[in-house]
Amino acid sequence: MPEHKVGTREQWLKARNALLEREKELTRRNDELARERRQLPWVPIEKEYSFETEDGTKTLAELFDGRSQLLVYHFMFGPEYDAGCPVCSSAADGFDAAVPHLRARDVTFLCISRARLDKLQAYKRRMGWSFPWVSSSATDFNFDFDVSATKEQLAPLLEHGAPPVLTRLAAECGTDPPGYVAEQQALSAFALSDGVVYHTYSAYARGVEIVMGFYALLDRAPKGRNEENSEFWIRRRDEY
Repeated sequence: MPEHKVGTREQWLKARNALLEREKELTRRNDELARERRQLPWVPIEKEYSFETEDGTKTLAELFDGRSQLLVYHFMFGPEYDAGCPVCSSAADGFDAAVPHLRARDVTFLCISRARLDKLQAYKRRMGWSFPWVSSSATDFNFDFDVSATKEQLAPLLEHGAPPVLTRLAAECGTDPPGYVAEQQALSAFALSDGVVYHTYSAYARGVEIVMGFYALLDRAPKGRNEENSEFWIRRRDEY
C-alpha cells in the first residue's frame, strides 16, 4: 500500500463532508445530463435489418419483444473471433441481474454481435449467461452504427504495428489485431412508436463504462482503479 496522509476522525469527517458537497453536485449534474439525453432528437430507422436469434430470424422491431424501448450492448465478438472480448465479457457478467428490472420498466435489453449465432450461444454456455444475444452477421447493422469496420478501413491505424496489449487481446479472442479492432463496444438505445423504430442514443469508449459496475466500486476503493503503472488487468472471470 503506498504512503498516504493519515489524520484524525475529525479531520476525516471535515474532508468527507466537503467531498460530499462535490458528490451531490455531480449527482445533480448527472440528473441534468440524463434529461438532456432523453431530449435528443429521435432518428427513424428506415433500413431493414434481420437478426438471427434463438427463436429464428427477427427484425429490429421484433427485438423489442413487445416493449417500447430497447437497449443494445454492442458486444465485441467478430466473425473471426473464437471467444468474446475479455473487456465486454467483464461487463456482461452483470447483465443477467439487470434484465428483469429493465423489463419491469418497459425496456428490453440484449447484446448484438457479428459472430454466428452458434458461436455466441456456445460462449454464453461457457460463461453461464442467460441474457438475450443475437447475431447481426447477415446485415449492415454493426457498420451503420459505427461498431464495426473493415480491415481496409483500419489499415492506416495499424500500419506501424499493434501495441502489445492489442496483440494480447486479439490472441485471447482467437484473431489477429486487425480482426480484433474491427469491432467496438458501444451502448445504443432505440424506441418503438406506432410501428416505427427510432435510434435515440449511442455511447462509445468510456461512455460505455456505465455497464462495467466494478469500475464504480474500484473508484471507491483505497487505491482506486490503480491502472496507471500496471499491466492491462481485465480477464474473463474464469481466467483470473
